[in-house]
Amino acid sequence: MKFSDLNLIDPLLAALSKQGYTEPTPIQQKAIPHILEGKDIFGCAQTGTGKTAAFALPILQLLSKGMPEHTHGIKALVLAPTRELALQIAQSFADYGTGLHIKHTVIFGGVSQHTQTNNLRKGVDVLIATPGRLLDLMNQGYIKLNMVKYFVLDEADRMLDMGFINDMKKVMAQLPAKKQTILLSATAPTEIKKLGDKLLHNPVTITIEPVTATADLIQQGIYYVNQESKRALLNHILQDATIENALVFTRTKRGADKVVKELNRNKIKAEAIHGNKSQGARERALNGFKNKTIRVLVATDIASRGIDIDRLTHVINFELPEEAETYVHRIGRTGRAGASGIALSFCSQDELDQLKDIRKLLKKDIDVITGHPFEGNAKPPRLDSVETDGAKPERKQHTHQNGNRPRGNNFNKNKRRRNNSDNNKRFERPAHHV
Repeated sequence: MKFSDLNLIDPLLAALSKQGYTEPTPIQQKAIPHILEGKDIFGCAQTGTGKTAAFALPILQLLSKGMPEHTHGIKALVLAPTRELALQIAQSFADYGTGLHIKHTVIFGGVSQHTQTNNLRKGVDVLIATPGRLLDLMNQGYIKLNMVKYFVLDEADRMLDMGFINDMKKVMAQLPAKKQTILLSATAPTEIKKLGDKLLHNPVTITIEPVTATADLIQQGIYYVNQESKRALLNHILQDATIENALVFTRTKRGADKVVKELNRNKIKAEAIHGNKSQGARERALNGFKNKTIRVLVATDIASRGIDIDRLTHVINFELPEEAETYVHRIGRTGRAGASGIALSFCSQDELDQLKDIRKLLKKDIDVITGHPFEGNAKPPRLDSVETDGAKPERKQHTHQNGNRPRGNNFNKNKRRRNNSDNNKRFERPAHHV
């Protein structure tokens, strides 16, 4: 299927062609026609599947057809949990809406509101916002939502995780009763389903890929290591020059800062991104990582939502997450839009329960990397304690090239070369979506 088969208008097709995209992803194929027909959507799809364009393209088209003359007022509201995600959604509207004369702006906290309020005064058609700053500006009288026709709640599960439920309810109370609503979530726990029941009217439910599907495209390896040796192991692994860039996950902000300090001490350029960083510092770190002036970006889970890096080669779990699904979302940062990637994880003795849950979710084991100089005393959970595909875990020997190359980073480089033209043509450029 081509984008031209989805009844998109010529300006959108031209913008897509300029970006080099011709083939829609599965969620785009399924969602775009229904949104163009005015139906509510409940979409469950993880990051990297093209959700942003799945709603941005049809909303732009509906707005362009429904606005024969410019009328003042916000007509589409997109609510996102983090500043990074809001910025990337705004960039998508800018890229796809070229030539449509539809105004959009993005608002979020952590920065001065001056520029944001100036943009609002000029009038916008599409507003992309995080909940806190949106409510703040609504209370100050800068924003009215009485003309909203299209409402998108993106990353709904993360909204709940971050404690935004009360803010969300306050925003939704100000929206018109008659509107088209699109609710998107990477997971569909009971709370999200209840939220969908309240928000959506006869929705079309679209589910793309179970949470483990993307993980199958990613080569995964695990290092057993004592907790106190993790920073030394990370430094050791990153001596491999073939690791072009790495997104490293820690559980805490303080832990992220400690990892960055250690890496920079060892001449490995690294920056941290988390909630205690100012918006300017976060943007500088993210831009440096994207333009390759920073080799390692260390992030917490909440701050990482919306981080999409083109051709990210490695994800490293410095600490295993508390929830197994978070592991899949983490490593999915490197397996974008059908591409392959490499994910390495460190497991200490006190993280074996998390590893067991991850293996149960994946229904398979993760290759153990042995022979490295920091092997810890953690022992892998018994295979019969989880449901796997029946395969025994493979133990990969940690080897070096010229005495200085970790085996764990050379899981078959040929897979990295399989980011072929077919994958590159698949629509969602990683920098533009979650």
